[in-house]
Amino acid sequence: MEEPLDTRLYAEPSLPQAGSWRGSGLPSGPPQLPPVVTGPSLDAARAHMLALGPQQLLAQDEEGDTLLHLFAARGLRWAAYAAAEILQVYRHLDIREHKGKTPLLVAAAANQPLIVEDLLNLGAEPNAADHQGRSVLHVAATYGLPGVLSAVINSGVRVDLEARDFEGLTPLHTAILALNVAMHPPDLCPRVLSTQARDRLACVQMLLHMGADHTSQEIKSNKTVLHLAVQAANPTLVQLLLELPRGDLRAFVNMKPSPHCPQAHGNTALHMAAALPPGPPQEAIVRRLLAAGADPTLRNLENEQPVHLLRPGPGPEGLRQLLKRSRVAPPGLSS
Repeated sequence: MEEPLDTRLYAEPSLPQAGSWRGSGLPSGPPQLPPVVTGPSLDAARAHMLALGPQQLLAQDEEGDTLLHLFAARGLRWAAYAAAEILQVYRHLDIREHKGKTPLLVAAAANQPLIVEDLLNLGAEPNAADHQGRSVLHVAATYGLPGVLSAVINSGVRVDLEARDFEGLTPLHTAILALNVAMHPPDLCPRVLSTQARDRLACVQMLLHMGADHTSQEIKSNKTVLHLAVQAANPTLVQLLLELPRGDLRAFVNMKPSPHCPQAHGNTALHMAAALPPGPPQEAIVRRLLAAGADPTLRNLENEQPVHLLRPGPGPEGLRQLLKRSRVAPPGLSS
């Protein structure tokens, strides 16, 4: 391995207009990190990539990484941009390493928003997925990287917000599950979220703002994001989802998984809330769902109404009475 790169060379905050490059040759041998050169500019990086030639830039190591993958992982923006220009010419901008990650996916996982935006602007495939079916949106959602989502938005490229990974999850499902983990145990009114939770909440909000479908159901159990929030006993997230301005709120709240998906038992979000362990989070969620139009008369595949799923004992007695009253209340007065 040659002398390592001087990261100062490629870390400039702004990017001039890209030029063109032409060359020829075939890859041979594993890539080697270039030696240090002087001058912090894109022009210097381009000169350096020209000196390396296409053989080194197209070569892959034993893990399938090209130099562009390595530059993206290390956040070396100038080097990544100059290398990407050459790989674009050879139509290898989406070349994959051993886990199926393109340079774009590597940049996203390394939380390098500037490189993500550069690669998208250079023509990287925005919906490329790795061997787990995860797109750049899934990666951002999984790790709570709002900067990466901002880069996608800023690039102006069209991305598939409803793409499914191999677990059947959309990016929004993934973001909700990641936020549930970061907010565990959930609080009724969290005054201070951890940095991780704030970032993951931002990803949820950004995906919704981008137009992600909050009514979509994940494939394995057909749960919506509201089901997933209720399942995690997360009142804060439930409230966020109930405040969405789009569509028919009552229909969203009362959505049932497909009857062809027995794993979900045909439960509405209110069924799932009633089945939660007794306590303030459960009560808050049940009350919020009822206020949003949840129907306590609906039955699941076992012919049970939500009240039937309350756990025995004195704890949920108040909710038991509330659900019974709501079952006979006139429409619109069930809250």
